[in-house]
Amino acid sequence: MPLSLAPSNPEVRAFEATVTSVDERSVVLDETYFYPEGGGQPADRGVLGGVELAHVYAEDGVVVHELAETPDFDVGDDVTGVVDDDYRTYCMRAHTASHVLYGAARHIFDDLGYGGFDITEEKVRVDFETSTDVDDAALVELERLVNRAVWDSREVSWEEIPVAEARERDEIAFNVKTETGVFADADEVRVVTVDGWDWGACGGTHVSNTIEIGPVEVLGRSNPGEGLTRVELAVGPSAIDHRAELQTAAYDAARALGTNLEALGDVAAETVESRAALEDELADLKAETLATRLANFETLERDGGTWKVGSVAGFEANDVGEAAKDARGEADVLVAVGDSNAPFVVVASAGDVSAGDIVGDVTDEFGGSGGGGPTFAQGGGLGTTADEVLAFLHEY
Repeated sequence: MPLSLAPSNPEVRAFEATVTSVDERSVVLDETYFYPEGGGQPADRGVLGGVELAHVYAEDGVVVHELAETPDFDVGDDVTGVVDDDYRTYCMRAHTASHVLYGAARHIFDDLGYGGFDITEEKVRVDFETSTDVDDAALVELERLVNRAVWDSREVSWEEIPVAEARERDEIAFNVKTETGVFADADEVRVVTVDGWDWGACGGTHVSNTIEIGPVEVLGRSNPGEGLTRVELAVGPSAIDHRAELQTAAYDAARALGTNLEALGDVAAETVESRAALEDELADLKAETLATRLANFETLERDGGTWKVGSVAGFEANDVGEAAKDARGEADVLVAVGDSNAPFVVVASAGDVSAGDIVGDVTDEFGGSGGGGPTFAQGGGLGTTADEVLAFLHEY
């Protein structure tokens, strides 16, 4: 007898069984229709003998029913098990959806292999081994194919077949992480078939027709490990809610861009291109403005040399630094002070007067830090105002 009768009788929601073991809150039955956690499918929820289940798992060849509290029944008693209908139904739909997704991948992925799957209340994930680049277009096509297979009402069936036969059938997908477990100490393996669409070695619970799955929404992709691509999907109500959220976001975007959903992609692309062009134009204008301001700095005669000294506001230190090198022109030294909440100083020099020494003297006087060489240096974190730094440089 199999560990659980749930996979072969997934529609059973209530059953009678005899207690064969009780260890505090851990109970074993002579037979059970509760599904134990395993293979990526979570354990069933429900009630056993009037006590809520905390967990169901397989251990040492038996199914252990972990109860939320110590039961008042004992070995030999007959008890009633009631499977949570909503949760079992969701798991059946979600598990079958993972098979349908793999079947869809057969149509568009190369070198396809199965890397595992998992069901949570919010989503289902399936890991693929494939050399295909799973881009946005592939996700769209996966979702289209999955929902088409659901709409086509394909029959879902399961049967035990000899392991030798399973090995010879190339179309049967095996989880690469548990394939050894599938074959271990078994003469037969259970194969779930989605008519004309997918074949997989699997011990979970499934619906009998794809139409029972309901709506499916592909959520996204990721790379959980080398050679693997993870695709996540929502099934049923969560898929409906996710689709509504995306639809709302699309309508909001279309309204903001003054277009409709059909033209949204093209208009968005044009907007991005236009924005990039405007940003380039703005950067050029800012560079011209900065160059003009630096060129109009006050000129000072100092120790037989010419210094250009002034302040600028609204520019980053690195931008000022690059511009200062060109703006120095024929002057021996150009000193630019950043007028902001955190003043900075930039020095470009012909080399006779060390730019690094000037920055060092400024930071010694006002704090902060900086560095550089003979021809260029900059410092920041000055604990004063730009006007005070300029006054210091005039008396330097």
